Amino acid sequence: MKRVRVRPAALAALLLLGWGLTPAAQAPDYTAVRMLFQQALAQAQRPAGGTVPSTQASADAADDPSLRSYPLYPYLQAERIRQAFASDPAAADRRAAGFLITYALLPVGAQLRRSWLESLAQRNQWEAYLNVFRDAGATDALRCQALNAHIATGDTAQLGPQLVRQWLTTREIPECDGPYAWGEEHGIITADLFERRARLALQIGNSGLARRLLARLPPPQAAPLLQWAALLDTPARSIDALLATPGAAVLPDALLAGWTRMARLNPDDAASRYAQLVRTRNLSSETASPYALATALALAWARDSRAEDFFARVNTHELDDAALEWRARAAMWAGNWPLLTQTIAAMSETARQSARWRYWAARAAEQLGDAVEAHRLFAALAPDDNYYSALAAARLGITVQPHPQPLTLDPAAQDHLQQIPALIRAHELLLCDLRAQAMAEWEFAFDDLTAAQRQQAVPLAADWGWYDLEVSVATSLHIFNDYSMLYPQPYEPSITAAAHTSQLPVSLLYSVIRQESLYRADVVSSAGARGLMQLELATARPTAKALRLPAPHLADLFDPRINSTLGAGHLHMLLEKVNGQLPLALAAYNAGIAAASRWLPADSIAPDVWVENIPYNETRNYVQRILWHTVVYGWLRSDGQPQDTASWLTPIRAMGVAQARLERN
Repeated sequence: MKRVRVRPAALAALLLLGWGLTPAAQAPDYTAVRMLFQQALAQAQRPAGGTVPSTQASADAADDPSLRSYPLYPYLQAERIRQAFASDPAAADRRAAGFLITYALLPVGAQLRRSWLESLAQRNQWEAYLNVFRDAGATDALRCQALNAHIATGDTAQLGPQLVRQWLTTREIPECDGPYAWGEEHGIITADLFERRARLALQIGNSGLARRLLARLPPPQAAPLLQWAALLDTPARSIDALLATPGAAVLPDALLAGWTRMARLNPDDAASRYAQLVRTRNLSSETASPYALATALALAWARDSRAEDFFARVNTHELDDAALEWRARAAMWAGNWPLLTQTIAAMSETARQSARWRYWAARAAEQLGDAVEAHRLFAALAPDDNYYSALAAARLGITVQPHPQPLTLDPAAQDHLQQIPALIRAHELLLCDLRAQAMAEWEFAFDDLTAAQRQQAVPLAADWGWYDLEVSVATSLHIFNDYSMLYPQPYEPSITAAAHTSQLPVSLLYSVIRQESLYRADVVSSAGARGLMQLELATARPTAKALRLPAPHLADLFDPRINSTLGAGHLHMLLEKVNGQLPLALAAYNAGIAAASRWLPADSIAPDVWVENIPYNETRNYVQRILWHTVVYGWLRSDGQPQDTASWLTPIRAMGVAQARLERN
């Protein structure tokens, strides 16, 4: 996050306000004043609490002196101003202007500026809007309102380039409808720009936006792109029409996009039409190669043996590492170990040296009868700390001993960090459950830290119980092996009780929690899953019924005790349905039972091959990471005892009755 440096005059003002650096000292106890702040903030957020006194002095006089000196006091002031934009906008505007003189460069100032701009736009105060607007850090909606402001005030001489930049996006922004109409009326947004934006939309598969844009073009100009949209919306039908009329014109990008969409929806549709495509479209081996690759990838994701044949039709220069990885997976699924060896050898040096492909090179050597080379490769991999090294240890018949690398704590640096005003504010905001604002303050401070200080900030976040931030910052700094810090065990009474009830290991539940929520009891996913083990009501309620527990409400899923009990119960039931096969149960927990049932093998298969061929990247990584997390948590909870991963080699069995159960549910 880049930002403007504080000018000396502004810094002096901040120092006077107590927002500058303070001498190293014992951190003050803000417990009592924090409660005052939360009460005052709640009062300010009520509609009746939004009255804004006309002067700063009268506003301050109404508050307790301890509150006025509290590091978060400006957040209370900002909230009062924000609420008053509706009740007393003139006074609020004056207060906002004065507030930004002092706090413009700080997160609280940036947040108030956004609120002020939204209010000015609602009130059509366009001249004031332009005075307050800053492009840095603005959202697209605010930028669109800035375009509205320029048009309303007649300041349009330099508007064209800004308008075109905003136009060429694949997002629809209601605030820009007016500027776009103005631009079209004044000849800035031309038919060519309509076509360019429609192409951008089609390139990311947004056929709906493309169709709305193309409706504004003359039919001859729109026709090729409307055909592209049809290829995306009804790929099989549209491709069949083109196959039936070999002379029909079609944009190459459009045909490939439609073919790729068809292959992903139904790989067999692509495989069965490929020869006809090559013949009717008179494709050479070079021009047919992208279609062969799209078909091969779709077949590989479906674990279809025809994938090998289609990969063989792809030109070598089109086989990047991503494509080669799927050719490798198709080869291992088919048991074609020579092809796996050949495919790994074709990868880039970076890919070949990754733990994943070092492991699979060893597996291929093992399967091809080169026991000495396989042992050498497994032995070289086993000392690492990851899913593949743990698999290598299992292949060697040895236990896994994680290799912790504790971060060296620097007390002086830690003391300094705790005196940085932005980090003081971040901690207080976290304690007030204002996480978004806390993150903004953290990022504001983090931007100015040295590399060494950033490392020392990781244990600071851990001390605060800000576990998701701790892990994400450590990962960004390539700190992976400080296990005692990066594998915390919060809510232990709840997790232990859930483990006891479900008869699952505590280490497994913590591993799932780490992967699902990074220990956040209040997190909500984009799909509406909630809490530590990311449960939806549609899952939580039948689980509660099966466990003879009260039906939970949405709010209950934020309770660590309820959430962990139901999450553990759900995982236990999945394990029962798949006859105790943990990788399969974890895949079902992440992707759903319907998806997991599609991935069941016809015959028993090696578990590493099955996991490697999970078609969803997210789910494959999810299963692999949780399995590794169980090693770390098992090691931590056993006071450093080596962990046995031999069970990871248990074949994934053809499910039969269990598959029927999965499909019914």
